[in-house]
Amino acid sequence: MGLAGLRIVLVEPAGPINIGAIARVMKNFGLYNLVLVNPQCDPLSTEALMMAVHAQEIIESAVLVPTLPEALHGCVRAIATTGRVRSWETPLETPRTALPWLLEEPEEPAALIFGREDRGLSNEELNYAQRFVGIPTSPDYVALNLATAVAVCCYELSQCTQPATKTLTQTELAPLDVVEAYYQQLESLLLKIGYIYPHTAASRMEKFRQIYNRAHLKTGEVYMLRGILQQVEWAIKNHKDGENL
Repeated sequence: MGLAGLRIVLVEPAGPINIGAIARVMKNFGLYNLVLVNPQCDPLSTEALMMAVHAQEIIESAVLVPTLPEALHGCVRAIATTGRVRSWETPLETPRTALPWLLEEPEEPAALIFGREDRGLSNEELNYAQRFVGIPTSPDYVALNLATAVAVCCYELSQCTQPATKTLTQTELAPLDVVEAYYQQLESLLLKIGYIYPHTAASRMEKFRQIYNRAHLKTGEVYMLRGILQQVEWAIKNHKDGENL
């Protein structure tokens, strides 16, 4: 897949002119895979197609999905763009330093996520990414137009003409949906044993996500972790059954 197959994911874009401009700049730099999450406008509108100029086929072939997890289905790497630092544990990186990581396994699906024009990505949506990128701007005017932000990132990606050679230690990163299933199973178990509570679950699970994202889990490692959870659930059930005898 490499650069041409890298997913540019727009979450709830509201401006058809932005969508057209993004399609155009994607084609400028050799990217063709556009995914729109619950778009708030018609991506095939006259304004969007006119703005795309000779890149109309990117809009016409864009994949529309209702949720961000569906947009990331099958991906093993995902970077989200944001203008705010979440915590010291998940530093905000520049496009030049972070984006080459998306191309380290060119045959595996990867995604670059952009938020809404007016408010970006929510904390919950940021949880689906493993790394976070912010574009440095002048303190006199920090806000970037969505299409401009995509253009900067597409340019930086286009400069990664020699993606890092994959080694045995980099292979088989777990797809994001596989890791997400583990998070759901972990949260369910932690709620069951009282380690977390419904009103604190989101913040606690965010910490766990940060830990595992730094580890870059392999598929086999996720299955091992899920096996541990299954064994714990079995032990809890059998302990309770024994008490009831």
